[in-house]
Amino acid sequence: MQVPYHRIPMDAPTTRLPRRFLGFLGPLVLTNLIQALGGTAITIYLGQLLGAQALAAAVSFFPLFMCCIAFVIGLGTGASVLVGQAWGARNPDKVRRVAGAVLVGGFALACGVAALGAAFIADLLRVLGTAAEVLPEAAAYARVLFLAMPVLFVHQLSAALLRGLGDTATPLRALVLASGLWMLLTPAFILGWLGLPRMGTVSAGWASLIGNTVAVAWLAWHLHDKDHLLATVARLGVPTGLFFITSSFADVLLLRLVNGHGWQATAAWGTVNQVMAYVQLPAMSIAIASSVFAAQAIGGNRPGEVAHVTRVGLGMNLVLTGGLAGLVALAAPWAAKLFTDDPAVVGLAATVLQITVWGSLAFGLASVFTGVMRASGIVRVPTIISLSCLAFLLVPLAYALQPLWGLKGIWTSYPLTYLCALLLQSAYFHFVWRRRAMQRLV
Repeated sequence: MQVPYHRIPMDAPTTRLPRRFLGFLGPLVLTNLIQALGGTAITIYLGQLLGAQALAAAVSFFPLFMCCIAFVIGLGTGASVLVGQAWGARNPDKVRRVAGAVLVGGFALACGVAALGAAFIADLLRVLGTAAEVLPEAAAYARVLFLAMPVLFVHQLSAALLRGLGDTATPLRALVLASGLWMLLTPAFILGWLGLPRMGTVSAGWASLIGNTVAVAWLAWHLHDKDHLLATVARLGVPTGLFFITSSFADVLLLRLVNGHGWQATAAWGTVNQVMAYVQLPAMSIAIASSVFAAQAIGGNRPGEVAHVTRVGLGMNLVLTGGLAGLVALAAPWAAKLFTDDPAVVGLAATVLQITVWGSLAFGLASVFTGVMRASGIVRVPTIISLSCLAFLLVPLAYALQPLWGLKGIWTSYPLTYLCALLLQSAYFHFVWRRRAMQRLV
């Protein structure tokens, strides 16, 4: 991989950090925004062009899909920390070796996930209680997305590696290409434009496969297989991957509860998830930026800058994530109507959205703490905290509150869990992690 030197000098003074932060954050937020817009557009296509049952069929698979890509998120997180530290230490050879290890391991993992998922998806959906009316379409849609797993993994990992170098513009261009094709081809396959076959619900899956394949082909020249550092990447990435797996598995269990309320509740679940993607967008972007800037500061032997990174990340979350949460809470009914005209689905989605949206602020603040700690290689305890909250609080709360408040009780478990995680992560950060010496990992 040819490693272009970043335009920002590595010894830039701390006083310039907010400007550097925003320069990094802008393309990253735009990247996530485009990705979220793509998902929103596809959901609207399915709900408006094919009906609410097609919408329910697609969203029935979403938590399982997140389970499948959880490890790639973890590996990408670990890779961005390693290349960030190597970049801060001006060691491009290490960057090349990390890139090779991550891409080889990620592609192999994707092939295994694709094979297992395609074979057992129908049985899994049936166990989850997916409505019989939408089960065949949901299974067909899922199988196409499983075929796309290898290119999806490589695309995600390549973007994470480039962000670790401080480059958010190249992943943005790749995503524009992938999302543009995705949003263009989906209605083309649904409506049969230019003589194309009408594919129904699976149109979105085939469009995603084509779009990501083209984007990966465009990105291919950035990364080449070199020496392997998979063990080090896994040490950072696997715990994060376990967090996302647990989170996705918790969503699967909660979806089981939601499915019991009928397909309209399932469609509302998908609508809320789409809107929440936008609310959590700045939170996740700020967490990534905090991790990368902290890793570069540690790699460049500037430990004093890490505290400033943390303060800036927390402040931006209060302003950006908090402000967006307030706007979404006010506009919840109109946001829900974007996806379907079904009054029952709109009513359910708007009500629960006003409950869950505030959990994003706690989620964002906690993610800054975990991102900064991850930049120094400390992932075990923060991950245990997160996993414990998901395993012993989120799901039990949902099951306990559902008899009292119905669907509202299920969604109330999210903000309560995120708040608990924030308190625990903050306590560990201030009373344990800050007292330790920070060391380079590469």
